[in-house]
Amino acid sequence: MTQFLTRARRLAPALAGAGLGLLAIAGPALAQAAPTPDKGDTAWMMLSTILVLLMVVPGLALFYGGLVRTKNMLSVLTQVFAIACLAALIWVAYGYSLAFTNGGGLNDFVGGFSKAFLRGVDGTTVAATFSNGVVIPEYVYVCFQMTFAMITPALIVGAFAERVKFSALVLFSVLWLTFIYFPMAHMVWYWGGPDVVGNAAKAVADAADPAAKAAAQTALDAALADAGLLFQWGALDFAGGTVVHINAGIAGLVGALMLGKRLGYGRDLIAPHSLTMTMIGAALLWVGWFGFNAGSNLEANATAGLAMLNTFVATAAAGLAWLFVEWGAKGKPSLLGLISGAIAGLVAVTPAAGFAGPMGSIVLGLAAGSVCFVFCSTVKNALGYDDSLDVFGIHCVGGILGAIGTGILVNPALGGGGIPDYVTNPGTLSVADYAFGTAVWAQMKAVLFTIAFSGIGSAILYKIVDLTIGLRVTQEEEREGLDLADHGERAYNY
Repeated sequence: MTQFLTRARRLAPALAGAGLGLLAIAGPALAQAAPTPDKGDTAWMMLSTILVLLMVVPGLALFYGGLVRTKNMLSVLTQVFAIACLAALIWVAYGYSLAFTNGGGLNDFVGGFSKAFLRGVDGTTVAATFSNGVVIPEYVYVCFQMTFAMITPALIVGAFAERVKFSALVLFSVLWLTFIYFPMAHMVWYWGGPDVVGNAAKAVADAADPAAKAAAQTALDAALADAGLLFQWGALDFAGGTVVHINAGIAGLVGALMLGKRLGYGRDLIAPHSLTMTMIGAALLWVGWFGFNAGSNLEANATAGLAMLNTFVATAAAGLAWLFVEWGAKGKPSLLGLISGAIAGLVAVTPAAGFAGPMGSIVLGLAAGSVCFVFCSTVKNALGYDDSLDVFGIHCVGGILGAIGTGILVNPALGGGGIPDYVTNPGTLSVADYAFGTAVWAQMKAVLFTIAFSGIGSAILYKIVDLTIGLRVTQEEEREGLDLADHGERAYNY
C-alpha cells in the first residue's frame, strides 16, 4: 500500500493491522520457506488463550452477576456460560472458516466454508504472525480466536439482563455469531499475512524487465486484495475495538431498546446485589485482558510487552478518572465507579494496545474513564433507555474512543509504534509514513461501518427471534426472577 491510491493499496494490509488481524493462515509463500513454530511463542499463545477464557468464565459471569438482583444472579451466570459453550462449538463447525478463509466473490465481507469443521487443519499447519517467517501452530490460533468468539456475544447479555428469555438468547446468539460476528472478524482481521505480501513485493523489486515487473505487480495487487473490507480501508484494530466492543455494544443497545425497560425501572430501586462479586469479576477481567491484548501480538516479543504495559496503565488511568469525576459530581467515590472505569479503560486500549505508546495510553484511559462515566450517568438518564449493565456506555462508547484514538496515538511523534509496512522493504517489517487525516479517517469509517452493520443487522435478528419464539419473559416471570422462572433453581439458598 504505498502512495495513495497506489500507497493506500500497498499499505492496506499493514494499515489494517490488528494484533489478531496481523495473523493470517500461512499461504504458499510460507509453505515454501517452511518456518517452524517457536516453542516460546506457542507457549505464550496457549497461555493467552487460557487467560481470555478466564475473562469469560468466571470473569464476565461474576462481573455481570453481581450487578443484577439476587433473583437473577443464576440466570446471568447460566447465560454467559451457555453462550461460551455454544460459541466454541459453532466456531470449530464453521465460524473459523467464515472468519479466516477466502470467501470468493464475497471475500470483502465474509470467508467461505473451505475449513468448515476444521477441514485441512492439523498438527502440521501453521498461522502467520506480525513478523515475516514467524508462525504459530494453527490449532493454537484456532483456540485463541475461539475465545474472542466466546466472549463477544456474552458481552451483549448485560444490556438486557433480567428480562430476556433464555431460549431467545440462545437462538439470537447463534444467529448473531453467524451473520454479524464472523463477517466483522473477517472484514477487519483477514488478510494474506506478512510473508504473502512481502514475497509478492520482493518479486516486484527483483523483476528485471517491464513484462516481469507488470506480472509481479499484478500478483502483488492480488495478494493485497485478498483481505477483508475494513482491512483494505486501512483500519487499525489490534485486539478488537470494532470486532468485539463496538460490535457488541451497539447490538446490546438495540436489544435493550427492542425489549423495553425492566419493570419498575426509574421508579423502584434496582441495585446490584453483590458488588463484592462484581469486583472479583472485574479483577479477573483485568488479568485475563493481558491475554486478550498482549496475546493479540501472536508472538512473545517487545510489542507484546508494549501491549501488556498499555493494558496496565490505560486501565489504571481510566479507573481513577471515573473515580475522581464521580467523586466530584456526586460527592463520594464508589467501588462500582472505580471498576467500571477500569473496564472502560480496558475497552478503549484494546484497539490501540500494540500501536500506542504508554503515555498515549494513559491519556486514552483518562478520556475513556471520564467520557464513559458521562454516558453511563448523564446521557443514559437523559435519554431514558434501560441498558441494564451499561454495555453501550462502556463497550460501544469506550470502543469508539479507542478506535479513533488509535489512529492518532499510532503516530511515532506521539510515542506510537507507527503503521506497519510490509511492502517498502520486502521481507522486513518497516514503519510507514504517518498521515493524520488518512489514519483517522480510516478509523472513523471503520467505526461508522461497524455501528451501521451491527446495529441494523442485530435489529433484524432480534425481530426474527421475537416473531418466532418471543424475546421477553412475562411480567409474572420477571417479577419472580429468571433464576426460578427460566432455570428452576436459585443462586443462593439461605
